[in-house]
Amino acid sequence: MRYRGILRILGLLICLFSLTLLPPAVVAVIYEDGGGLAFLFSFILSLAVGFIVWYPQRSYRADLKARDGFLLTVLFWTVLGAVGMLPLIFTQELPLSITDAAFESFSGLTTTGATILTGIETLPHSILFYRQQLQWLGGMGIIVLAVAILPMLGIGGMQLYRAEMPGPLKDSKMTPRIADTAKHLWYIYAFLTIACAVAYKLAGMNWFDAIAHSFSTVAIGGFSTYDASMGAFDSATINGICVFFLLISGINFAVHYAAVTGRSLFSYMRDPECRAFFTLQAALILIVFLTVLGHGLYDDVGTAFDQALFQAVSISTTAGFATADFSAWPLFLPILLLFASFIGGSAGSTAGGLKVVRVLLLFRQGVRELNRLVHPRAVYSVKLGDRALSSRVVEAVWGFFSAYALVFIVIMLGLLATGLDDLTAFSATAACLNNLGPGLGAVAANYASISDTAKWLLVLAMLFGRLEVFTLLVLLTPAFWRS
Repeated sequence: MRYRGILRILGLLICLFSLTLLPPAVVAVIYEDGGGLAFLFSFILSLAVGFIVWYPQRSYRADLKARDGFLLTVLFWTVLGAVGMLPLIFTQELPLSITDAAFESFSGLTTTGATILTGIETLPHSILFYRQQLQWLGGMGIIVLAVAILPMLGIGGMQLYRAEMPGPLKDSKMTPRIADTAKHLWYIYAFLTIACAVAYKLAGMNWFDAIAHSFSTVAIGGFSTYDASMGAFDSATINGICVFFLLISGINFAVHYAAVTGRSLFSYMRDPECRAFFTLQAALILIVFLTVLGHGLYDDVGTAFDQALFQAVSISTTAGFATADFSAWPLFLPILLLFASFIGGSAGSTAGGLKVVRVLLLFRQGVRELNRLVHPRAVYSVKLGDRALSSRVVEAVWGFFSAYALVFIVIMLGLLATGLDDLTAFSATAACLNNLGPGLGAVAANYASISDTAKWLLVLAMLFGRLEVFTLLVLLTPAFWRS
């Protein structure tokens, strides 16, 4: 293990992240509503910490190995979350305990969207902007951004990319060089963010709300500048814009890249995961719409469809925006939407959950086993489109599913041990592990009422979900630490 190399890169990454504390300070100056000094102090402190970590190792040169990449990824997300706490602790307008600051910081960075705050619209603009910015940075992954910059510093980034990017097919790259891959990812990400902000502004938001909500929409995060979330705007047009960009952001960004470079929308139609994603979304929207319509929850068909469309897409893509209290909907709808978040969006997107491609492969593997029972001597392969997948990929998907289920059970049992009721423990674990945010029971509105121990368990669930379980679990294996 190249610990000096890891510390050198970690220090550089902390310094890089410290720069993101300056834009909220500028917002504080513009709106003159407090919070600016907290961000400046946090910037100086985090920059100093990064420099202290980097300086003793500044002359060390060595290529990263796969193990180094996993350790650095986990260390960086943990340290990044700790640095992200600083403004929340130092801001006088928002006195938070260390536990609550950690929960809010990690929730933002992992794009979970769970919050312990109330009266959000009364907070300083700098804090509101900072929460949204945290989600935007975490959406694509600050490490992917760093991968594009590190080669200029003489540091290779492929190991970081493999540890950070979601999905089972991590060895595939859009471009031959990893730095170019990361840059193209961010070009697409930035373009979608700008387009979303402009659309929100044209639909009636002010520029601050438009930019803030574009950050959390494209990141599929769910933070808002209002307690009522998107419901505060009471606009079907804004709801439609949000749904559109959530669906776009839930698609594999490599497919976006293929569509842009090939100048053809057929890239979306040819991708089996993309087709499955939209098929699942259409089915879920239809079920929710027919159910709310049948129970007469809304006065007219148009409103019923607007609410069904928004809630179905928002929850299933793991965004967690709200226009209504879906936990109060009748029958099976709250549980159905919560289970839909387990699927999430496509691999290589900003969505959470297991990812559509994994669920698709699990389904096809199940069909193959059924066929084998009928025809034991026949040879069947698991295909993704026209491509037959190796047994290694299928085994990795099953391994991931097993690890995901194990982590879910352990964290849920831990929450039950803290005194939470069954529904709250189950939904809170699902909401944080899937990076969704809102849950059911005591955490339907926010997480302020649960104990500190429960909050730390859920922070761990957020990290497991953001790093896709294996990246964190591999550090617990003895083989990882053997030289």
